[in-house]
This record gives sequence, structure tokens and C-alpha cells, in this order.
Amino acid sequence: MDRIKAEVVDCGKRLDVFLSERAGFTRSAAQKLLENGCVAVNEKIAAKNYKIKESDEVRVEMPEPRVVNAEPQNIPLDIVYEDEDIIVVNKPQGMVVHPAAGNFDGTLVNALMFHTKGNLSAMNGVIRPGIVHRIDKDTSGILVVAKTNAAHLSLAEQIKAHTVTREYICLIHGGTNWDELTVDKPIGRDPKDRKRMIAGASVLKDGRDAVTHFSVKQRYQGYTLLGCRLETGRTHQIRVHLKSIGKHIVGDPVYGLKEDRIAKSAGLCGQLLHAQKLGFIHPATGKYVEFTSALPDYFLCILDKLQAL
Repeated sequence: MDRIKAEVVDCGKRLDVFLSERAGFTRSAAQKLLENGCVAVNEKIAAKNYKIKESDEVRVEMPEPRVVNAEPQNIPLDIVYEDEDIIVVNKPQGMVVHPAAGNFDGTLVNALMFHTKGNLSAMNGVIRPGIVHRIDKDTSGILVVAKTNAAHLSLAEQIKAHTVTREYICLIHGGTNWDELTVDKPIGRDPKDRKRMIAGASVLKDGRDAVTHFSVKQRYQGYTLLGCRLETGRTHQIRVHLKSIGKHIVGDPVYGLKEDRIAKSAGLCGQLLHAQKLGFIHPATGKYVEFTSALPDYFLCILDKLQAL
């Protein structure tokens, strides 16, 4: 990329902060580039802790993109249902859905490629074969994968038309003064951190419509169990909509509380958010089908402890 010349206002800033502000990288991406020796200041490879001086010239050499194919891997799958057209799986917390930067193997797609011998729809190419919709790495629960292109097109159209039933369960900090609540706020990228999303009027120009219906399932001392029904399916939708109304899911490392004692004491590796129910018109039969997934043991264990308080 072109050289970026530092100005007086940049003096004293760490190089990763400078790159984030002036070149549009996320802080983590900037730090990775520094670690890999891709950043030069005044034509010399820069140290990670370098601080900007006036008139410094910063240049970034972007590494060559890695060509990735989803390779079959013999990874156990929790299969809820399977036929010639679709496969419904229960994804564990911590598993990425498809290969991407930083996660080139060990994903759900790698496992599915092995299980189906590569018989997945080709609509999303070699990186995301069969993937019609996703759930976050640290969210557990149910999702459907297309084996054929026809099934993929049918499911994608249903998702676009908002006719797919998608219900989640989550545990949040604190109580609520409502039993049911609909959050209708557009969601877009956080301009300060491109890996995060934000909701509300500030993203009206670039955001996408997003609607989540919340309902109280159980109240505990200091916590509330919520049902969450998605009308749309935006990135991090439930987590972002909750944050926008001042609520945080237990264990959420991105949108949650900084001091999350219950998550720390339980050794959680992610948020207590579970995709519990999925319903849609079967692409081949034309009949409505619905699948459910029980809460994982670690989730139930925390609920049992709260119930005993």
C-alpha cells in the first residue's frame, strides 16, 4: 500500500493504533501485521512497540492471500437429522462453521466434508460448501446444511423471506422490567472495530434492518433466562440487540461485561447462547419440519446453581 506520513497529532501513538486510525485496520489485524514483519517505518521493519514520531513514513506490505479449500477431516458430529437433501447438526460451542482467516481447519465444514464424502451444495464455493446460515463460534446449537444446490436455493429463499423459525435461549446478567420485548434496530459494522457490530440510529445509513423478539423464560437472583426469536439473521444479532438495551449475555467475550464472575468461576469458553429450535419447509417434500436441541450440560449446570440460590 502507499506510504502514510505521520502528522503532529500522531506523535507518541503506538504503531498499531496509528494503523487502526489512519489505514483502517482493526487493532488485532495491525498487531498481526507487525508480528509478521509486514510494517516498515522509514523503510525499516518496525518493532511491535514502536511509537510514532513526526514525519515518520509508514508502509505496509500486505501478505499474499492464502488459498484455502475445505478439506475433509474426521471430526465427530452430533447429527440431529439427515436425508439426501439436507443435514441438521448440533454445533458445539467453540467450533467455527467454515474455514476463514485464523481457522483453516477443524471447522464444521471440514467435518461435514468427511461425513458426506464431499456431497454438499456448491452454491457457496469451496470454502463454505453447503452452508446456508451460520451461528457464531462460541454459540452452540442447531443449524441446517444443504447437500444439493436445489435444497440450498430453497433454504436461502426461506431465510430471505423471514419464514424460517429460529429460536435461541440465553442467560443475561440482571433482571428486566418486561416479560416480552421486540428490538427493531438496524445493525452495522462498528467503525471503531470492524470485527464488532453496533445497533441503532448511528448505523441507519449503512446498517441492515434487524428485528429480535425476546421473552422471559425464567428469573433468577441477578440473572434472567431469555427466549430469543429471530425475524432477521444479522451478524451477532441477539448479542448486539441486547447490548443496545443495556443487557449482556453471560460469558460473552465481545459484547459482555468486563467483570463476569459467574462465567469466570464456571470456566466458560463463550457466551451462554444456544440455538434451540429450527423450523423450515423441507426443500424436497414441501412439508414444514422442526428440530430442537437440548441445552448443553455446562449451560444446565449454571442454571441449576442459580435455581438453588
